[in-house]
Amino acid sequence: MFEAIILGIVQGLTEFMPVSSTAHLVFLPELFGWHGAVDSMAFDVALHFGTTLALLVFFWQDWMEILLKNRRMLWLILAGSVPAGVLGLLFRKVIEESFRTPALMAAMLILFGGVMYVAEKFGGRKTLSDLGLPDAVTVGMAQALALVPGVSRSGATISAGLFMGYSRPAAARFSFLLSTPAICGATLLESKHIMHGLDAEMSIFATGFVTSLLAGWGALLFLMRYLERHPVNVFVYYRLAFAALIIVTLWQKG
Repeated sequence: MFEAIILGIVQGLTEFMPVSSTAHLVFLPELFGWHGAVDSMAFDVALHFGTTLALLVFFWQDWMEILLKNRRMLWLILAGSVPAGVLGLLFRKVIEESFRTPALMAAMLILFGGVMYVAEKFGGRKTLSDLGLPDAVTVGMAQALALVPGVSRSGATISAGLFMGYSRPAAARFSFLLSTPAICGATLLESKHIMHGLDAEMSIFATGFVTSLLAGWGALLFLMRYLERHPVNVFVYYRLAFAALIIVTLWQKG
């Protein structure tokens, strides 16, 4: 149960902060030797159900306005979702089987940490009212890069927005609105896994779901407020520190 709580919190925090949730969920069980239900695809899906619900609850007002009044934004989100959706369907299995290696994740944490650091210098004053189709698709292409573990969906998409001159709050808001269809779709596609062992491990799955939901909502609240006044650099430094931990662990095992 302790492992379920910790991993639920980790998933909730890292799914939305630009530090790569996949890298954390792959590395931590291996680091501490956590196996069994918490190291299963079914538990991973339960965690993602929690953060998916957190995302929908946090931005429900935005989505109500988009669905009822702002059809232009809806079409921009759908257009931006195409790159990640297509590549995810085509290469999801290859990525899951071949790309979840600690060395690759450490490299991506460092590389895209550098990208985020540079992107911060390009951030401007553009708002979501300035968003057009080319920008939406560009951010969508950045989201597709996040299929590689260690990149971070929010890190890639917020960076893309900053490079195009959007403010940090605007880049972050579109990042999460754009990610909603992708996250919901991926979670639903993987939902079949949660049926395996659900009856026997219901309490563990429920614990992971609830903790990831609460931590995810808190992470979104913190991040949206933080980016109103502060640069993304603190997350860059964290990525470098986490990559260093992975590298040191690999070296000790090697």
